[in-house]
Amino acid sequence: MPRIRATLALLAALCAAGCGQGESNVVSGNREGVLHYGLGVGPQALDPHVMTSSSDSDIARALFEGLVTFNPETLAIEPGTASSWDISEDGRTYTFHLNPAARWSNGEALTAQDWEWSFMRSLHPAMGNQNAYVLYPVIGAEEFARGDNPDFSAVGIRALDSHTLRIELENPTPYFLQELANHPNYPVHRATVEAQGEFTARYSGWTRPENFVGNGPFKLDSWPIGRAVEVSKNPWYWDADKVALNGIVFHTLENLLSTEKMFRVGQLHYTRRVPLSRIPWYREQKPSPYLQAPQLGTYFFMFNTERAPVDDPRVRQALAMSLDREGLVDKLLLGTGVPSPGLIPRDLIPGYQPPDLLDYDPERARALLAEAGYPDGEGLPKLELLYNTSENHRKIVVAMQQMWKDELNIHVELVNQEWKVFLDTTDNRDYQIARMGWQSGIIDVTFFLSAFTSENGFNRTGFSNRRYDEILQELAPATLDPVARSALLQEAETLLINETPIIPLYTYTSQHLIQPSVNGLPSNLLDIPNFKYTRLTPDAPAWGAQE
Repeated sequence: MPRIRATLALLAALCAAGCGQGESNVVSGNREGVLHYGLGVGPQALDPHVMTSSSDSDIARALFEGLVTFNPETLAIEPGTASSWDISEDGRTYTFHLNPAARWSNGEALTAQDWEWSFMRSLHPAMGNQNAYVLYPVIGAEEFARGDNPDFSAVGIRALDSHTLRIELENPTPYFLQELANHPNYPVHRATVEAQGEFTARYSGWTRPENFVGNGPFKLDSWPIGRAVEVSKNPWYWDADKVALNGIVFHTLENLLSTEKMFRVGQLHYTRRVPLSRIPWYREQKPSPYLQAPQLGTYFFMFNTERAPVDDPRVRQALAMSLDREGLVDKLLLGTGVPSPGLIPRDLIPGYQPPDLLDYDPERARALLAEAGYPDGEGLPKLELLYNTSENHRKIVVAMQQMWKDELNIHVELVNQEWKVFLDTTDNRDYQIARMGWQSGIIDVTFFLSAFTSENGFNRTGFSNRRYDEILQELAPATLDPVARSALLQEAETLLINETPIIPLYTYTSQHLIQPSVNGLPSNLLDIPNFKYTRLTPDAPAWGAQE
């Protein structure tokens, strides 16, 4: 029923725009200050300590705010709830001074005690936060998150008074402020959460619109299942005078072609993604609303290393080395990615270059498969490749299926699931091979590599390597010399790729369609918005190219 309602709403919107029945969303939105944002897949959760996807994170950036935030143009760190902060000379102690004007969306003061409790909840082992590891630089945080020490007072996070929060780190962590700007480190309103049940419940009623309390520039108005998420300007936000938008409608449609059509007929200001089949046409338009830019993220496929036959690293390596990444990106993806056999994007993080491993080598791939006991693919047990609903993903997996047939003489069955089901399946590790992407929230190598340490909640592969964990959890954090640190991280990435729990395919670029009336949604390396800066030109027309 939700899908039917969403489809009917889309058809009504397209008819209204195409049949002359009133003005479009873009025209009315420009005048009313309401941004119509083509999110794509609907949110899995609005709880910042549960969410894992970039689409969820976009909504979170409207509804919540960290101690600090990113400038969308430069990605410089700016004050959020904290108006200022001090960092000790040894780089291990951060003291945040909260803005006295900071409020929750219900008007209550936001205190340092709220922050201390929220960090405790984010880290609590019963919370199951897959992103809790981003706080592991904090003294005692990892031990608490793993349940080794249930005493949160041993964690280096303390409210000194109602407006002062101190965070102590195990080692100097140059990217720590960046981490604090992202959703795992957003605060939640304690009384609201606890009123709806256990404070560690992953899906409780506190995120329903009638209960929701946040601290961001917008507040939640509506979230019908399977429909758009609607937010409006939060009058209690400490910097509300600088928020130009009156509201945002996050349109949720898994079908990229439907999203693109909504943009084309003036129903969307902005799209999070663009279907591959439409990109050539948009590139030809003058002026073009299509915007493509480098992005710090990697598209890859992951293996369940505990399930045969991909429990054998030779099989995994054979599958990886039989993929022609350059041909796939150039011909199929139309240059919208950068071929990469490594997890870390090349030339985007200063001071780091990933190792060259698992390049396209079909002859070596066939030899590896034979060594594993499957010469010319004979006798190889059934293989399934799982992917979530998307025209782009489907094209990629079909091409991979054909490459594996041509190079290794094996058939891989393709299995499609909608996004929420797909996340549950991969979280439960009920797969052999699955599509995945990792978009960095900070400009640092560790964001990528830490995701594959043994106990990391994001690591759905079963990969575990003692030396890899030692580098990421002990050696690299304690190494202050950037050259030595880079060498350690290169060693870790080499270990990961040689074990092959994943097949990196390409580095992302961001691809968006944007109306000329939209200001303050620039491309950036992290591909993240800061809606506080977004403005609409009131009298601008909708982009009007027609086929």
